[in-house]
Amino acid sequence: MQPVAAPADQRSLEALVLDFLAYLEFERGLSRNTLDAYRSDLQQYGAFLDRRDVGVLAATGEDITAFLDGLAAGGTNPDGTARRPAAAATIQRKAACLRSFYRHVRREGLLEADPTADVRGPRKREQLPKVLTRAEVAKLLAMPTAELEHGDASLLPGASVAIALRDRAILELMYACGLRASEATGLDVGDVDLEEGLLRTHGKGGKERLVPVGRRAVDAVTRYLRDVRGDLVGGGSERALFVNARGGRLSRQGLYKIVQRHARSAGLEGRMSPHTLRHSFATHLLAGGCDLRTLQEMLGHADIATTQMYTHLSAQRLQDVYRDAHPRAKRA
Repeated sequence: MQPVAAPADQRSLEALVLDFLAYLEFERGLSRNTLDAYRSDLQQYGAFLDRRDVGVLAATGEDITAFLDGLAAGGTNPDGTARRPAAAATIQRKAACLRSFYRHVRREGLLEADPTADVRGPRKREQLPKVLTRAEVAKLLAMPTAELEHGDASLLPGASVAIALRDRAILELMYACGLRASEATGLDVGDVDLEEGLLRTHGKGGKERLVPVGRRAVDAVTRYLRDVRGDLVGGGSERALFVNARGGRLSRQGLYKIVQRHARSAGLEGRMSPHTLRHSFATHLLAGGCDLRTLQEMLGHADIATTQMYTHLSAQRLQDVYRDAHPRAKRA
């Protein structure tokens, strides 16, 4: 006797989620971090539906709105612990996940109508990213090698010199090319053409792009490769451009610690993260006359609307400078 397939409305959330994640990974090329976030969001949503005794394919817009409203309100978890209200950005992300999930389910012919069609998450408050001034960037970039250039480098341990030159190369390259932290740590030695002044990197979704590399970054990376990378690798065959003290590929956590350490030395503690250099790169290019389309290509943004954020940032900077500098800008 042939087994009878379960009706569409009885298919488990787990099976639907696995199919959805496979689609996102193989057809849309989303990163592992994004897939993990979507899985977590859908598991949380499924637990909510279980408490309401509602199947995932039977859920309505009212169920979804109740789920999002509950996140915004906070309250008590099923285990009795307190749950803080979720931030608007978090709720927006979860709402986007559910919309994408139900669109996929509908494309698969398992639903006739999309229950998320009329669901609206909370408005996300627009927050402009933090950027550094050119002087602050220059101070930060000088931190790793300040002791080498202004002190007696012969008194420093060899490992300290190697780490200083590596850190200078990292910071210079991230600012010169507007790299994300994952892009910087993902670089291999062969991804940088120092003679041509070009860098090849893979951004979100594995999308490859070429970015020009400025002369100071070329010099810093050249010095790192020529003088100390071999000592850090210790004769190994590691392909990574930036390596840790043990000779393996530098992790994102390691990169974060490097940036924070030199930010403290530069008096910028609490004002920046690795992404701040990317924001500063974009803002300084726009201020220097770079057009939006070119900046979009260099940042690897799929949608120019994302790049347009930096035009607002530049306008805000102009207003701040005007208020501080113009003699008639302030009230008496």
